Amino acid sequence: MTPFGSKTLRALLVAALAGSAFAAQAQEKIAFATNWRAQPGHGGFYQALVDGTYKKYGLDVDIQQGGPQVNNRPMLPAGKVDFIMTGNMLMAFDNAKQKIPTVVVAGYFQKDPQAIIAHPGQGLDKWSDLNKAKTVLLSKDGQFSFWQWMKASQGFRDEQVKPYNYSLSQFLADKQSVQQAYATSEPMAVEKQAGFKPVVHLLADAGWSTYGMVIETRQDFVKNKPETVRRFIEASQIGWYNYLYGDRKAADQLIKKINPDISDEYIEKSIGVIRALIDTGDAQKLGIGAMTDARMKDFYDKAIAAGLYKPTDFALASVYTTQFANTGAGLELRKKLAK
Repeated sequence: MTPFGSKTLRALLVAALAGSAFAAQAQEKIAFATNWRAQPGHGGFYQALVDGTYKKYGLDVDIQQGGPQVNNRPMLPAGKVDFIMTGNMLMAFDNAKQKIPTVVVAGYFQKDPQAIIAHPGQGLDKWSDLNKAKTVLLSKDGQFSFWQWMKASQGFRDEQVKPYNYSLSQFLADKQSVQQAYATSEPMAVEKQAGFKPVVHLLADAGWSTYGMVIETRQDFVKNKPETVRRFIEASQIGWYNYLYGDRKAADQLIKKINPDISDEYIEKSIGVIRALIDTGDAQKLGIGAMTDARMKDFYDKAIAAGLYKPTDFALASVYTTQFANTGAGLELRKKLAK
């Protein structure tokens, strides 16, 4: 026999249903577009999705993957997505130059994964050796971006350049060649296809100080919904700590479901590399995704010196904000997990 009267019970049921409806309504829908197909390098975001972290922060996040035939960038200023992942700060600089009102709110790779790889035992083991390489295989994008910095400050020459066709065949056939690479991609592909580990030279270690895997939103979104931005960035930070140091099985399963080309072997080999790119430098004090004014100014100055931009193209302060990423969210969790 119920201790409540029928009217009281009905009232409780109505209140419970209303509470459930409110909870469901309270989940704010957020669209987040990545820059490539699902992969371990995006793992923290998928972790926050599958383990309920976004939900705990009142967010219903739809992660929309990018890919070779997908250009997600116009979707942000058009209001089709709320946040977008881009490769590095040059894309944000381009937006500022073109007066597109977007703003960077976090930088997840403290070290840009862009690299140059070389054959071992060929006298190309140090960064300072690379300007002696007979051939530097570069994509068009590489030639118009980091190569300009490499020429301006590192002593490289245009006559070294040959087009990189996104095949390893040229590199493997010529031991005196070097080529552009992404730290979580080509080095592993070389090891798998050719049976040796290439020498990996991160541009970041030579002074290319851009943040990688930066998160952008619209300036009006920051102005009108700062609390939403804070919740998304904080939840993503926690997702990254759980992915890098906790139980990531469910996130990996989702990544493999979305992108069947991802293997368990690739994930296992990637994690250590990703951890070294993300949880380092300022991130160890300020939290994953951290950005600093000094670091931004350093990269801006290098981009100007390399001729990529003019000082009159845009104001650096309009490109980014540190108000969301430097809160230290998740650092206590890291202490528990990274033992």
